[in-house]
Amino acid sequence: MHDTDTKKILFPLSRLTGFSIPLGALFTEESPVIGEYPSLTSLIPFCKSAGLGIIQLLPVNDTGTQTSPYSGLSAFALHPIYISLKNIAGFSSLYNKDVKFAQRYDSFIRSFPYSQRYCYQGILNEKTALLQMLFRSTEAAENSVPPADLTAWIQDNGWITFYAVFKQLKWKYMQSSWKDWPAEDCDITEAAIRSRWDDPVLKKDLLFYAWVQLQAYIQFKKAADAVRNAGIILKGDIPILMNEDSCDAWVSPDIFNQHLRAGSPPDDQNPEGQNWGFPIYNWEALKKNNYQWWKLRLASASRFYGAYRLDHILGFFRIWAIPETEKTAMLGHTEPNVPLTRTELHTAGFDDDRIHWLSEPHIPTAAIEDITWNKETACECLSRIAERIGSEDLWNFKRTITGEKTIAAADFANVCSEEAAVRIRQKLSEYWRNRCLIEIKNDSFIPAWLYTDSVSWKSLDNREQALLKGLIEKSEQKQDQIWEKQGFDILSSLTGATPMIPCGEDLGVGLACVPEVLDRTGILALRVVRWSRKWEERGQPYIPFKEYTPLSVTTTSVHDSSTLRQWWDEEKEAVSRFKACFPAVFDSGTDPGVPADNFTPAVAEAVLSAVADSASIWCIHPLQDFLYLQKKYWHDTADRERINIPGTVSDFNWTYRMPVKMEQLCNDTILVKKIKKIADRHTGWSKK
Repeated sequence: MHDTDTKKILFPLSRLTGFSIPLGALFTEESPVIGEYPSLTSLIPFCKSAGLGIIQLLPVNDTGTQTSPYSGLSAFALHPIYISLKNIAGFSSLYNKDVKFAQRYDSFIRSFPYSQRYCYQGILNEKTALLQMLFRSTEAAENSVPPADLTAWIQDNGWITFYAVFKQLKWKYMQSSWKDWPAEDCDITEAAIRSRWDDPVLKKDLLFYAWVQLQAYIQFKKAADAVRNAGIILKGDIPILMNEDSCDAWVSPDIFNQHLRAGSPPDDQNPEGQNWGFPIYNWEALKKNNYQWWKLRLASASRFYGAYRLDHILGFFRIWAIPETEKTAMLGHTEPNVPLTRTELHTAGFDDDRIHWLSEPHIPTAAIEDITWNKETACECLSRIAERIGSEDLWNFKRTITGEKTIAAADFANVCSEEAAVRIRQKLSEYWRNRCLIEIKNDSFIPAWLYTDSVSWKSLDNREQALLKGLIEKSEQKQDQIWEKQGFDILSSLTGATPMIPCGEDLGVGLACVPEVLDRTGILALRVVRWSRKWEERGQPYIPFKEYTPLSVTTTSVHDSSTLRQWWDEEKEAVSRFKACFPAVFDSGTDPGVPADNFTPAVAEAVLSAVADSASIWCIHPLQDFLYLQKKYWHDTADRERINIPGTVSDFNWTYRMPVKMEQLCNDTILVKKIKKIADRHTGWSKK
């Protein structure tokens, strides 16, 4: 069955090469400040000349003040920052007759000359102000009555009324989170939203947000249609999660679990795990409605895209869920899960005292005394946050302490110095996280991710450790079955909802069921060259390109990684192993090839050409990695060419701009020929 399914998916697909880029990174004659929706059309001649058949974009949904395209304020609204002001009907007329508007627009263009990173907030603020000036010149603003085209747009997009009310309230409360709004606006009913939408006092402001979305739709749809008509696939990106401060979380609380946040467990690069801060989904509620919200989301995307990437596809099987009271991800757990019950633990020989020892952190007085240098002071500090166990020098946290956030807010004023208080809070947080079992609900327990490192686990004798580990492994086997069923149920329902070609971001997946489910549902997996290795074998060799699974997308880099250039020059050990695995391509000392000690255009060409032999149906590389074929397009340092540095928040992230105007790139016959040679090699692939 599975072979048939795969062939059915692969048959209509051609072997294609493409590139990925954030929309804002585009640099054209018509869009000198930031890439805009119409900028997409400038890519068509470049793609046609270079033999490229796919353009992959990062998400383009409205993210408000957040630069990250994965921090959406709406699952449906497009980002206003990518609207081309000059392409709005009425721009020329207003520019010619309104001096203030003309001066402000000219000042906007002058204020943001080209730079390697664009000024997100400054551009957004000025463009919003100019959009407001343009809107005020329209019939909708003059009469507070939408014209026919806007009326039709509102009727065809049911989400727009909720979004417009949400945006107006965000503006009213100076962009603060909806959770901080007054009660009457925080938990609002559908009837209340409708009442606000119909309020004549608010109508003009609300119509502005609807009008902006109409302009974004018109421009994006026109550009997307041009790309499609040119025979090029436009591939979108669908973030799995929504910002907790999103319109969707505000208006549809039933489909989100606001008590749990998504993230990832501890690993070598992130010893405390990652807490992304986004609420997880209530999949049971979504299933009852046949995943309608998700299907509407995909249907909205299908108006523009011919293919889409599902972000963090592992999260559809199971997600790492972190209590909202935690700062780190160390005490997270998988959802769904099969917990250990108190009865099971009793049956295995663990009485209530033992369970308490395993699931409740125990703080020795000495741990705080080492900071205060005074036992009485240590006890006074501990008494504010913990309860002493009898007369022992051991303490348990009070029930009012629910997570690391409450520990961080603990008040030790008038007891010790603030410097000591900081160290005490840090030490208490370490003890808070140091446990073997986590009680996720009454009498239900799951193992902490690092349970074998906990003090309580190490105190167990060999027999007890074997008994507890046996219970945990039995639970994990049941979980695997649940995760496979959930993943298949959700993904099979979603992938059949639109004609778009589905792709999945399955990085870091350790579940055996995931490749099979992706194959059965026709979802293209992702193969990142630098991470496609036989990790379980000695030396962890790289997987030969021709052994990649056909139902996949191969790429040299992703938006969260370094570029090919930075990887080559900074991760010497991994690159050395890479070169050793492909001696016919690179100079290994015995075989002729490309000298590859330092990154050069020749190295870039050798890597991209070798990767073109991938068995993957598609090869989609970041535009930066293609631009390395010509050194004149390199930034001074490789770090300036990457898109995002995970775990950091700065003006640098997500604001990359390409180093040359697209019009110039199209005329670079040397670069175009090199790319076409690589694309043709992938198209003419054979297993030989």
